[in-house]
Amino acid sequence: MTDQELQTLVEKISQESFRQPFCHQARFNRRLKTTGGRYHLQSHNLDFNQLLFEKYGETELIKVIKHELCHYHLHLAGRGYQHRDLEFKQLLKKTGGSRFAPTLTPAVFQIYQCQQCHKEIKRRRKIDTKRYVCGSCQGTLKFLKTIET
Repeated sequence: MTDQELQTLVEKISQESFRQPFCHQARFNRRLKTTGGRYHLQSHNLDFNQLLFEKYGETELIKVIKHELCHYHLHLAGRGYQHRDLEFKQLLKKTGGSRFAPTLTPAVFQIYQCQQCHKEIKRRRKIDTKRYVCGSCQGTLKFLKTIET
């Protein structure tokens, strides 16, 4: 999907779901890593994560577009546009937008095992096995593997 196709899709969704025009720019932003989209308060433009479209398809992208359009239309109307505001939550539910974007990067875990009690320890960050010991028996730790979920 190109930026121009995204622009027309956002304009179409804005008319159908919100009955208001979208008069600013919508584009893909490759630098977004953990979020599905972003609404810019100053310029009123929308950025979307292209990886979200590539990984999950158009249906998830439409949900994220609706989420960002909720921010857009509420902010321009001078109403509560933040995630914690009741008006935002109600409009998001009414339009069918997603509250959270799906995970884009897999969670990586390091698995260690105690040499004495054989307890497995699952950590997100690597630990120095020469410096740290088992919390249960103070035995030495051995690195087993790295897993992605």
